[in-house]
Amino acid sequence: MKGNMKALRKMKPGPGLEMQEVPIPAIKANEVLIHVHIRAICGTDLHIYKWDEWSQNRIKPPVTTGHEFYGEIVATGVDVRHYTVGDLVTAEMHIVCNQCFQCRTGNAHLCENVVILGVDGDGCFADYIAVPESNLWRVPKGIDPEWAAVYDPFGNAVHTVMAGPTVGKTFLILGGGPIGIAAIPVCKAAGASLVLVSEVMPFRQELAKKMGADRVIDPAAENVEEVVRELTGGQGVDAVLEMSGHPAAIAQGFRSIRKNGRYSLLGIPAKPLSLDLARDIIFPGVTVQGINGRRMYETWYQMDALLVSGKVDLKPLITHRFKMADFAEAFAIGLSGNAGKIILE
Repeated sequence: MKGNMKALRKMKPGPGLEMQEVPIPAIKANEVLIHVHIRAICGTDLHIYKWDEWSQNRIKPPVTTGHEFYGEIVATGVDVRHYTVGDLVTAEMHIVCNQCFQCRTGNAHLCENVVILGVDGDGCFADYIAVPESNLWRVPKGIDPEWAAVYDPFGNAVHTVMAGPTVGKTFLILGGGPIGIAAIPVCKAAGASLVLVSEVMPFRQELAKKMGADRVIDPAAENVEEVVRELTGGQGVDAVLEMSGHPAAIAQGFRSIRKNGRYSLLGIPAKPLSLDLARDIIFPGVTVQGINGRRMYETWYQMDALLVSGKVDLKPLITHRFKMADFAEAFAIGLSGNAGKIILE
């Protein structure tokens, strides 16, 4: 398809993004061209918008940002076999090599040569995007298109919850951002007996309640460890899901977990931090897991099942909707923290 399109791009080092007119991407033989209907702002996009230390070390302008979307296929490459024009899709935006040790041993989400669209290559904050056929995910009938647009972060939540035993287990979620919030109904659907959330911002505290948290703890006003132990018979929770990356929250997690518990870390700290390995991990026998992205494509099948079955409702998670032209306002709200998922239509 020839012609130009609008795209939201990081054109140079520094805060902000620019709306540009650029050529519609040409597709390779193994790619499809997707007309993007809905996009969602991710925490990564906020980092890029702010131009923080992580962005300065990773992003190489110019690049079109964004990696959460839903759209319709409008053209296919000559080697595409399983998708056709008119299919409604989202996509796994981590493009993997399929040749490294991790890819060839069933851990492609840890690919040693990954390229992330919207970070390392042009993403979905545009009218059109080119994506390899192997990364597409056909959206099941009956799934709300806005939910399809947030499969990426929802997948992070599902992966984190499902990384260990869930049935009858007690959970503490540290951080009520969109991924932490999305993890609440996933814990419930997976058989959790108690789901606690620690979050300092009032807006997100209320959102956690709407998503089904059994108890929301305000770490600025309450002692997280004391509340957790009171609600778990003094034992601590079976599993801590760390979604904030905040050093104080990470430390609270270790003080709130039972012996032989599971500590799953998804949040990314801004800088290195110290741990007391003997006290926090070795003597209590805690299993610590690093969680990266979504399992390809086990997590995607789990997401479909949770949403199609009605076990998980993501409606409260999506709190704001904007037109692409109003991106500055959308990012301002995202940076304020007073939002769940923000949609760009």
